[in-house]
Amino acid sequence: MITLVKPSVHLEAEYMDFVAEWEQSGEPIVPSVVSKTFLPLADFLEEQEQEALTAPENWVTHSTYWFYDGKQIVGAVNFRHDLNDGLKQIGGHIGYGIRPSARKRGYATEGLRQALEVAKERGLESVLITCSADNIASGRVIEANGGEELESFMKEDGTRVRRFNVQLS
Repeated sequence: MITLVKPSVHLEAEYMDFVAEWEQSGEPIVPSVVSKTFLPLADFLEEQEQEALTAPENWVTHSTYWFYDGKQIVGAVNFRHDLNDGLKQIGGHIGYGIRPSARKRGYATEGLRQALEVAKERGLESVLITCSADNIASGRVIEANGGEELESFMKEDGTRVRRFNVQLS
């Protein structure tokens, strides 16, 4: 069982282990906002709190949460409160990722379900979620949470991005 938790200094060791595993895997950390690590961690947390209220230029306000299983951070989610033109094509309202060693255990499906509850509590009636066309697992997770596929978006490099709408009400 995982719980969606706000990032906290008391989980600093678990967070650093989470980041280290991603770095060792050679994969980019998802969601990317989680890779913006500051030391001390309190600086990162302060920035996250500020960005939940006021968006930096070309960004939207957002909230970050960790998926915590009681022992380690198994994943993270970034919830964008609004969408700009870019996020309407790539990114959407919610970006999430599961650390490599914790995949294929249902954490992404449950974590996204909990993140959708946060979006609903904030008053959203639907959310947009995207994933790369080659990320079959993520597409299944989104569909398992009620995602209905919309028209894809083609990036300039020819990469196809799948776009899903999840109705919350």
